[in-house]
Amino acid sequence: MNELRDLVLDAHGVARWKTARTIEGEMSITGALWARKGWPDALKQVHVTADTNGQRVSYRPFTKPDWRSVYRPEAVAIETPDGKFNKSRENPRAAFQGHTVETAWDDLHLAYFSGYAIWNYLNTPFLFQLPGVKTEEIEPWDEHGERRRRLKVTFPDSIATHCSEQVFHVTSAGLISRLDYDAAVTGGIPTAHYLSDYRDFGGVRIATKRRAYRRKVDGTAIKDGVAVAIDITHIRLS
Repeated sequence: MNELRDLVLDAHGVARWKTARTIEGEMSITGALWARKGWPDALKQVHVTADTNGQRVSYRPFTKPDWRSVYRPEAVAIETPDGKFNKSRENPRAAFQGHTVETAWDDLHLAYFSGYAIWNYLNTPFLFQLPGVKTEEIEPWDEHGERRRRLKVTFPDSIATHCSEQVFHVTSAGLISRLDYDAAVTGGIPTAHYLSDYRDFGGVRIATKRRAYRRKVDGTAIKDGVAVAIDITHIRLS
């Protein structure tokens, strides 16, 4: 029943991931989404630290050279160099209520979205094993002449993510090549998010290039503008 899920887990290095507590990465995150929300260059050249056994993420620098963000689903904060909270917000997802696609974000909105998003990306597909996560293989998809198997993943409310139901496209080698979602906190735009340039970092395979585009009703991507671009230069597990 979970044959495709297990193929994906093994292909990405689940055995090594289980021995790690944190994933640290050097990356640059840009794209039209950040500009539209008022933060076009805020996540260029950042260091990200993500837990593997809990939903916690930190970015540094964050909006100022010496500041860093601290993300958890129940609260976000921005810390000063001495480790004191400069500002914080509890129940941060509620702060997006009433937002439209064009609504600008403050720095705590940015901390929440960038935090949960990268936690999901760095810990996928391994979070498919978490309690309450359901997986189901659905009909395949043809992408540029190549047939891809697809895994529908349903997330419980306990996991902060783009939306409860997402679809992951899988190559014949078991690697995720694309995921489809509608990110509620950014206005619910249907998105096709592509993964490529996989590298092996200490036994875990991670896509070092990600590009997210608007998705048409027929499921194809509109590639005349990149909503989110993520380029990872290095990953370290510890």
